[in-house]
Amino acid sequence: MTLKHLNVHVFGVVQGVSFRAYTQDKAESIGLTGFVCNEPDDTVYIEAEGKEDDLALLVRWCHEGPMLARVERVDVTEGPLKNFQDFHVTWGKQR
Repeated sequence: MTLKHLNVHVFGVVQGVSFRAYTQDKAESIGLTGFVCNEPDDTVYIEAEGKEDDLALLVRWCHEGPMLARVERVDVTEGPLKNFQDFHVTWGKQR
């Protein structure tokens, strides 16, 4: 099984709508590891690791987000594996 790492940046009305909590629930339900955080520019940033098909499910979900979110754009790039142990909400990007 080959694991991948994605960096996902979500733009729109995505803060103050429980986007981070719902992202954590979604990621955990499909077996991904990583983190989600709010950014100072009112966007949400996610780093997630897992199987390609599972990551695709998360990215697809990010285009909609929770009910009160209004997603305008989702940027996705691949990155090096960081071997996260779980998926959690954090206060900033983890280097």
